[in-house]
Amino acid sequence: MSDIPPSRRAAREAAARDENVPTGETPARPAPAADHPPITKPSPEPAPPPRAAPRAPKPSLDDLFTGEATTEVLGTPPPPPDKKRRRRGGWIALAIVVVLVGGVAAGGIWVWNTYEEKVREFFGWEEPKEFEAGEATGEATLTIASGDAGPQVSQKLYDAGVTKTPDSLYDYMIENSVAFTFQPGVFQLQQRMTSAAVLEALANPETRRENTTQLREGLTVEQSIVQIADQMGMPLEDLQAAVADPAAYGVSASSLEGWLFPATYTFDPGVTAPQIVQTMVDRAVQSLDAAAVPVDDRQRILTIASIIQREARSSDDFYKVSRVIANRLDPSNQETFGLLQMDSTVQYGYGEMHDGTASSSAEALSDDNLWNTYVHPGLPVGPISNPGDLAIAAAMAPAEGPWMYFVTVNLDTGETVFTSTASEHEQAVEQWRSWCRDNPDSGC
Repeated sequence: MSDIPPSRRAAREAAARDENVPTGETPARPAPAADHPPITKPSPEPAPPPRAAPRAPKPSLDDLFTGEATTEVLGTPPPPPDKKRRRRGGWIALAIVVVLVGGVAAGGIWVWNTYEEKVREFFGWEEPKEFEAGEATGEATLTIASGDAGPQVSQKLYDAGVTKTPDSLYDYMIENSVAFTFQPGVFQLQQRMTSAAVLEALANPETRRENTTQLREGLTVEQSIVQIADQMGMPLEDLQAAVADPAAYGVSASSLEGWLFPATYTFDPGVTAPQIVQTMVDRAVQSLDAAAVPVDDRQRILTIASIIQREARSSDDFYKVSRVIANRLDPSNQETFGLLQMDSTVQYGYGEMHDGTASSSAEALSDDNLWNTYVHPGLPVGPISNPGDLAIAAAMAPAEGPWMYFVTVNLDTGETVFTSTASEHEQAVEQWRSWCRDNPDSGC
């Protein structure tokens, strides 16, 4: 009978005994259980629980913005974007940008318009005051009257397109200490000249046009004959005698006021004063006929045109001023207005036309002369200046409009405001007064 295999425990104990017996010896058998308890192998100590992996630090906002972390690590997915809110926010942001940019642009425009000259000077952006040498082209006529000096000639050169700015010649003379005596006369020049070239031309006798005279629009007869005498080298007394008898030239009026047409005239050597006057009256008739003015209405149209010539500041204003005159003379408006009230007529009648100011004095406004349209109804007794083609055309064809008033609110630019009611006119007058307070030396 085979031995019964030992139990696992017995096998373990036997193995333990064998390990403690020297080689060649027989291991001793164990003592009975009562005398020696069995040896048991101590159970190993339980392994410590595994350590949790270190928790990653929570990302900061800087990590999110730099891309080193995403919102997923926060444990809560980001809410879906609100497209409507995003669009609304975008429009608000755009509106803010537009307002800011618009404000900056508006401020910049105001600064530029107000301080352009100083800004240009500060940054070295000044516009050149002179045309470049060699740009001269075309033809231009300059009329120098007795008493004209640097400032007056400088302005006339600019008006004729000869120099680049109204002060070009005068500034050049000051900066270069140039002393120059301007001789009365009519001179043939070119456009786009330098100031140095202008002075050289004026000193050259060949540029002076002999037997030539030039009258500008708006002069009176008295002013005109003084210029003719200067430019033609003719005794003033001869011209005064020539204009004394209007009937000699077919004019049925007490004065030739309005009949010496403004233009440039060149006469043959030896021309007489009456021949000069007749030529100018004939030119006025030519303009009246071109505007289809009836023969028996010439004096009235010249009177209206002469007021337009003195009052209007721009070509468009000529036709608007004509409308104001027509509206005020309309019989249906006589009860409301009654009077034409044109300062140019007041100043002419009182002798204030050339005192350097645009305003009429209290004495002139109340003076009882026949040209005072603040005192007498209707048109003045006759013309107050020599009108040109544009003024005559405007007198015949006023612009359409309800205007009853006008006032020039900026004497430098000629900006004029036309209004239909007294309250609107008073607002424009206050605008003019404000401009005059800011510009006390500009002829108010």
